[in-house]
Amino acid sequence: MTDASTLHDAAVIGGGPAGLAAAIALAQAGARTALVARRVPYADNRTTALLGASIELLESLDVWPRCKDKAAALEIMRLVDDTGRLFRSPEVRFSCHEIALDAFGYNIDNRSLMLALEERAAELPNLVRFDDEAESVVIEADDVAIRTASAQFLSARLVVGADGRHSLCREAAGIAVTRRELTQTALTFNVAHTRPHRNVSTEFHTPHGPCVFVPLPGDRSSIVWVSAPAEAERLRALSDAELSAAIEKQSHSILGRMSVEPGRNLFPLAIERPKSFGRDRVALVGEAAHVVPPIGAQSLNLGLRDAADIARLAGEAIASSQDPGADEVLKRYDRARRPDILSRTFAIDLANRSLLNDFLPLQPIRAVGMHLLGAIGPLRRFAMREGLTPTWRR
Repeated sequence: MTDASTLHDAAVIGGGPAGLAAAIALAQAGARTALVARRVPYADNRTTALLGASIELLESLDVWPRCKDKAAALEIMRLVDDTGRLFRSPEVRFSCHEIALDAFGYNIDNRSLMLALEERAAELPNLVRFDDEAESVVIEADDVAIRTASAQFLSARLVVGADGRHSLCREAAGIAVTRRELTQTALTFNVAHTRPHRNVSTEFHTPHGPCVFVPLPGDRSSIVWVSAPAEAERLRALSDAELSAAIEKQSHSILGRMSVEPGRNLFPLAIERPKSFGRDRVALVGEAAHVVPPIGAQSLNLGLRDAADIARLAGEAIASSQDPGADEVLKRYDRARRPDILSRTFAIDLANRSLLNDFLPLQPIRAVGMHLLGAIGPLRRFAMREGLTPTWRR
C-alpha cells in the first residue's frame, strides 16, 4: 500500500537492516511513517553479529522472536596474535559468564534478519511502504519533498537517511563527509567444519588485518578475512578446495577440516564520517552516518543504535505536539550519536593501525596492553561491558 496524499511525520529512505529497524521503531513510537525502499530478494550470504543492546532493540520491535532460532550464541571471544612478529601479544579470552550474561550476542545470517524485519514492518498500520527508490530529496522550510524513480511523490517533516555510503539524503542536507580509504579488503564467506565451535568466536590478528571466525548454527562459521587488496582478490579466485585448505591453515585447524560454502563477497575497507549526523530535517543512520572496518562487529550495531535514538527523539517530539524534524530534535540526535560513533571509530581505527604497523618499538607496547587486558579482571570486565553498550547509554 502507498499513500502520497498525507504529510508523514517521518520518511525513511533505504531498506537495509538499519533502515527497516528505524522505520519500525518510528512507527512504534507513534510517528506516521513512510518507508521508501525497493523490495528485492536478499541474495547474499553475509552474516551479522548482533550484540547486547541490538538484541534488546529487536526484541522491543517484535523482530527477534521471529528469527532467533536462525542465530548462534556468542559466549566466548578469543583474540589471537598471529602476526609472527618478534613481540607478540598473549591470547585474550572474553567470557560472557564473567559479566553474568548468557551470551554477548548472536550471529545471524542477514537474509533471516531481513525477512523478520520485513514481516514486522508489514504489520504496522502507520507504516506505509513505497516499493521504489528515492530519486530526489528537496528540503523545504516545513517539510521535505521526495520524488521516487517511478514519479511517486510524498512529503515528511523528518527524513531518515538510511541510504548507504553514497547517501542522497546526506547530499540533500549538504552534509560533508570525511573519507579515508584503507589499503585493505575484506573477503567474506561461510564454512562448514568438522569440529564444534562451542559458541566461541575467534579473531586471528595478522599483519594485514583480522581474520575472524564467528559461530553459526550447527558446525558452521562465518568468516571475515581482511588482507591486502591483491591477496583478497587472489583468495576469492581460488577453487572451493583451495580456499577450504587456505582458511583451515589460517585457523590453525582449530575447527578441524573446513568446507567452503557457496557465496563469496569482497569489500574494500574505508573509514567514513559525516560532519553532522542530523541537520535540515535529515537524520543519518547506518552507513550514511558511519563506515568502519569489520573489527569488533560494530557496524550494524551502531546502525541499530542510530535507529533507536532517532525513533526515541522523534517519538518524544510528536508526543509533545512538536515537529519531529525541527532543528532542536536534530541537534539532540547529533549530540546523542556523536560520542558513540566517534569513540567506536577511534577504537576500531587504533586497533587496525596497531596490526598494520610493524614498527619494532610499538610491538612490545601492544603486547603489554593486550596482556594487561587479559590479566586484570576489572579492566577486562570493563572492556566487555563497553564493547556491548557504552557507559552513557547504560
